Amino acid sequence: MRIFDPHIHMTSRTTDDYARMADAGVQAVVEPAFWTGQPRTNAGSFTDYFDSLVGWEPYRAAQFGVVHHAAIALNPKEANDPRCRPVLDLLPRYLDKDRVVAVGEIGYDSITPEEDDAFERQLALAVEHDLPALVHTPHRDKARGTRRSLDVVAASGIASGRVAIDHLNEVTVGLVHGSGCWMGFSIYPETKMSPPRMVEILRRYGLDRMLINSAADWGVSDPLLTLETGMAMLAAGFTEDDVDRVLWRNPVEFYGQSGRLDLAVTGAAEPTFAGSSIRRGGS
Repeated sequence: MRIFDPHIHMTSRTTDDYARMADAGVQAVVEPAFWTGQPRTNAGSFTDYFDSLVGWEPYRAAQFGVVHHAAIALNPKEANDPRCRPVLDLLPRYLDKDRVVAVGEIGYDSITPEEDDAFERQLALAVEHDLPALVHTPHRDKARGTRRSLDVVAASGIASGRVAIDHLNEVTVGLVHGSGCWMGFSIYPETKMSPPRMVEILRRYGLDRMLINSAADWGVSDPLLTLETGMAMLAAGFTEDDVDRVLWRNPVEFYGQSGRLDLAVTGAAEPTFAGSSIRRGGS
């Protein structure tokens, strides 16, 4: 079974996770920019973070035979913090990077006017840079946030097939299914979606435009739940080709629209910053 995790936050994970993922068949990942748990106090901290997403993480992943790409954005939660707003002006510098295959995560957290503005501006950047967009739906008031997301996408001018609406569930999948957007599901313990529930959604709505991810991060999460979902699909009567379509070919098709997806497994050059080589080990 080959697996492409289209949404995982490896910045929060250890090298042991990369080893486990590689052993389980995870060959490629996309890491979207997100809130790392501690409020940032200035826009400069984003520069360091984005540099790590396009430099350090691809190198770290390559040591285990995993291909790493990134999505770059000001995430919805931090769109409400005036200290973070200047990041919107930094984004074009990163959206031109070779390993950046989408603008994301963007969308809603609390559905505020500030989030509206950041969402609209970043969709415009996606159009300008000819990149797909990865949209985060809120943890609270999810149905209203999903409807609002679809309205903003429709008004933006971006083609619906270049947008993935993520963190869907049984309540919201029907809203997105007929929109032409891709449907993302985070298999995440306790709070989002489980493998058995995902199997039932696939039975009802089919495999077209479906993206399954682990969204593994600093919370209680598991980067191998993509594999568990594939096994649950097989146990439920889906074919190996069905599993390959959902866990590999669908994310390849979605992110391939960027024109930058490179799935060749090669040893990445060790990144350098400020003229100094990064050491392999810890302190």
